[in-house]
Amino acid sequence: MDLNAKLAILADAAKYDASCASSGGTARDSLAGRGIGSNDGMGICHSYAPDGRCISLLKVLLTNFCQYDCLYCVNRVSSNVPRARFAIDEVVQLTLDFYRRNCIEGLFLSSGIIRSPDYTMEQVVEVARVLREEHDFRGYIHLKSIPEASPELLHKAGRYADRLSINIELPTEQGLARLAPEKDGAAIRRSMARLRLHIDDARGEARDAARAAPASLPGVRPTRARARSFAAAGQSTQMIVGADASDDASILATSAQLYGAYRLKRVYYSAFSPIPDASSSLPLQAPPLVREHRLYQADWLMRFYGYEAGEIAPPGSGGMLSLQVDPKLAWALAHPECFPVDLNLAPRELLLRVPGLGVKAVDRLLLARRGRRLRADDLKRLRVPTHKVLPFVVAADHRPAGVVDARHPLALGAKAAPQQAALF
Repeated sequence: MDLNAKLAILADAAKYDASCASSGGTARDSLAGRGIGSNDGMGICHSYAPDGRCISLLKVLLTNFCQYDCLYCVNRVSSNVPRARFAIDEVVQLTLDFYRRNCIEGLFLSSGIIRSPDYTMEQVVEVARVLREEHDFRGYIHLKSIPEASPELLHKAGRYADRLSINIELPTEQGLARLAPEKDGAAIRRSMARLRLHIDDARGEARDAARAAPASLPGVRPTRARARSFAAAGQSTQMIVGADASDDASILATSAQLYGAYRLKRVYYSAFSPIPDASSSLPLQAPPLVREHRLYQADWLMRFYGYEAGEIAPPGSGGMLSLQVDPKLAWALAHPECFPVDLNLAPRELLLRVPGLGVKAVDRLLLARRGRRLRADDLKRLRVPTHKVLPFVVAADHRPAGVVDARHPLALGAKAAPQQAALF
């Protein structure tokens, strides 16, 4: 098959994987004529990393042949789709060619399972090895790990990749057993645990090397022992939303457990997309994309704002996040007893629960109030949405008119979702 035809098939087959952020890796460059490329800066790109950098990755599958028959996957063995497979050298040359043309800053490589998990993982790791060792490639590499592969192959993958990811696929064991019976949820979590141990060991070695570095003379740059690197950008995973009956509370509870147990960098949420010749076990329609958006907002609250999963989607809510208001505003409306918050006295933890205030805005407010009392105009200078913030806060010259709850205009206005008028 022509290389361009392969690229068209295998790049399209990779579009369902959302985990492409390239932040957090080891800094590398090609200054002084060393190696090819870097993992800093930007090229011609179409997505953004969590730290705000514009990034682009060559995102492909090694092959879309797969011996598994996961019902939600367009590349399952029973699917009637065009198939293709790259040779290892073809992926290497494509990556280098795109990099030299400044089209990408790295590679995201996944694969269907062929022959066996170990054989597939060997092929994926070999691509990264050739890029790193034979071509001194210094760009970003994200490898999708095969959970049933041997621990030795997972360890080898972490030596070459900036980030590793293992998809947990579905939020519950019951959903995985029903829609992907050939996949082993316990094996997925065992592999995540192994990766966490390797990552922790590598970071511990880096800290020890930094402490053991000899003191340097003034004006002399210190030399440090080079610590072994292992997946410096950590590991991530992805869950499909809407393929089974799992509610948002279950999804967030699973995410919280993954963050706590395996120290994942990110959990990505991918709204289920109906596929051709689908099983009757799958829904006929995709879930609303706003549901995926609300889950990302809730995930952010857990990671950066101190919320617990059970607070965001409490048992009495039916397990689903509101599609009309964001989770932070929904929590505030459900807890009027916590508001209004005094901008000049409240601790950071409480200020972070005010709708419309982000982490940077709260830190700037805490810094500003050391020198003077905060006023409503200070919020305008921070360019926060004052129509959201002011009903929930007290300032030196401001006090909200009434209690903010589900009857407040902010809530009532948000619930007026647009509806399609009847045609006849």
